[in-house]
Amino acid sequence: MSVFDFTSLSPDLILDGLESTGLTVDSGLLALNSYENRVYQFHDMAKTKYVTKFYRPQRWTEAQIREEHDFSFELDASELPLVAPMKIDGESLFSYKGYKFAIFPCRGGRIFEVDNLDQLEWMGRFLGRIHAVAAQKSFSERPTFNSEEMLQQAQLIIEGSNFVPAGLSLPFFTILEQVITVASQQYQPRSQIRLHGDCHVGNILWTEVGPHFVDLDDCRMGPAVQDIWMMLSGDRQQQLLQLDTILTGYNEFYRFEANQLPLIESLRTMRVVNYMAWLCKRWQDPAFPRNFPWFNTEKYWEQQILMLKEQMSALQQPPLSLLGY
Repeated sequence: MSVFDFTSLSPDLILDGLESTGLTVDSGLLALNSYENRVYQFHDMAKTKYVTKFYRPQRWTEAQIREEHDFSFELDASELPLVAPMKIDGESLFSYKGYKFAIFPCRGGRIFEVDNLDQLEWMGRFLGRIHAVAAQKSFSERPTFNSEEMLQQAQLIIEGSNFVPAGLSLPFFTILEQVITVASQQYQPRSQIRLHGDCHVGNILWTEVGPHFVDLDDCRMGPAVQDIWMMLSGDRQQQLLQLDTILTGYNEFYRFEANQLPLIESLRTMRVVNYMAWLCKRWQDPAFPRNFPWFNTEKYWEQQILMLKEQMSALQQPPLSLLGY
């Protein structure tokens, strides 16, 4: 289990790193919401605002980060609205005293409204355009969505962490094993493309000209539905309406394959299990106990048992289906 944290990443080191690229920083550093990396807003002498992301060491290789950047540039060249890293003297990935970092133009916006059907259809068109470009080639360095990493390995991380209270260990690991078994059996994607990978509300900003993505840090190969299902919420009927709305826009630019709908609950299971493992793995980073104080408590693990039982029920239900698919 990694014991790395960002203790050595001081404000002076960040400022020195930024100025090593040729930028002149004329402000302090405003920390933005990010746990996996460290992200800060600043401005230069001309009061132009930027955002810098210092990547967590040991997470991605340099080749994987560069592939993320290349994907951003490819989408940007296709006039898709996302915030791509800046190039300075032809370089977008910088290194300073053991840290790799990138610099982005600062782009604002408001939160995407998941219950707004007009915005959902717009998001469908946006994702369809992205996937049409993404499907033209594959990642060679970035990983794929796979049950081995996101279920079996995640289970081993949780087991080895010793965070599950002894009195809850049997019921927790029993239902976890059952859920992982069913989800692994159900996750049989027939096709995979390059994905945003973490298409949740926090990674989508909305302006008067529509949506844009602010982060491709989790991009990887996987089934297209991975970038769609996290925008669904509410009961089954609400999700069907939302899905139909999204796909109405999506199919204008890229054909959605109906055989991906049965993957939704296995992908949801991957996210749920991987999230628990992520907290276990990162707990030695001081930012995690500070921001997730409820994690290392008996109540949390009781809630996870209930949540896993609900997820088992969802896995056993017929998948979402729409007429015409």
